[in-house]
Amino acid sequence: MTRRPPCSVQSAERGDPIYGTASAGTLWVLLELGGAWGHSAFLQSPSIIDPDLGLSIVRRVEKQRMRIVAIRRPGRRPQTPRWRWFIVDSTPGAESVHAGEVDGPAGYLDLALDGSDGAPSTEPLVAVCAHGKHDQCCAVRGRAATASIASAYPEWTWECSHLGGDRFAATGLILPHGLCYGRLDTAVDPASIVELYTQGRLVDSLLRGRTSLPHAVQAAQHFARVETGDDRIDSFAPIDVTHVDGRIHVRLTGHVGPVDVVLGEEFSEPLFSMCEANVAGRVRQFTLDSIAFGQVAAT
Repeated sequence: MTRRPPCSVQSAERGDPIYGTASAGTLWVLLELGGAWGHSAFLQSPSIIDPDLGLSIVRRVEKQRMRIVAIRRPGRRPQTPRWRWFIVDSTPGAESVHAGEVDGPAGYLDLALDGSDGAPSTEPLVAVCAHGKHDQCCAVRGRAATASIASAYPEWTWECSHLGGDRFAATGLILPHGLCYGRLDTAVDPASIVELYTQGRLVDSLLRGRTSLPHAVQAAQHFARVETGDDRIDSFAPIDVTHVDGRIHVRLTGHVGPVDVVLGEEFSEPLFSMCEANVAGRVRQFTLDSIAFGQVAAT
């Protein structure tokens, strides 16, 4: 039996569009689990956290419609574990990070999910998926990207558990703005993406989208950036999304008036979206039908 190439290699060879694929999430709970993770970081890592406790934590967080992610520092694991946590709001215009630490994993179960048990933080978080037991691409590409970024921003950088989009490994988040990136390891200098973030800018060619926005808005923003070259994070905020005659009409804010983007939808040829996939499936992709830049009416 011939072994398939890794899913990220296949994706790059096909030229899978990366825009409009960001994992959904507006409210995030990041919990430190230092050590080796199983296929499910919270449910199958008994040397770190009791599976029943992990399940209770996951259920409690997900009941509040929050995304839960395990994090750990890259490199050698310390002998004495720490149990740091971050609660992040990625709502555009209301982004925030609250941070704290508990004495052990049981403390996560009683954590106030509004962040009030901790303190506000002005420092960003960079979380790159390096969840090798979930997908080999994340192990290889994710760890390489994390190490590169951590060399420049050690206090901000974490390895994290599965984010989705394995075929776009190395995948990662920059919080609190919820910028979801893919193929981070292909950047000449992955740390430069974080440097641009500190300037309020992004790298569109590697951006999957903002996690707090619908996929169609993510795609529309991509096409607007390509047309204008505007790489500011807060440009092209969504105004309205409507579906008309099989097309998606997205209206965004513009410099001198609204930007109207009309998108088509199509499905790819069957593909393996992760290395362990046994059945090929089709994935949704967005195409640009038209884009129009409005003008402010004269008074």
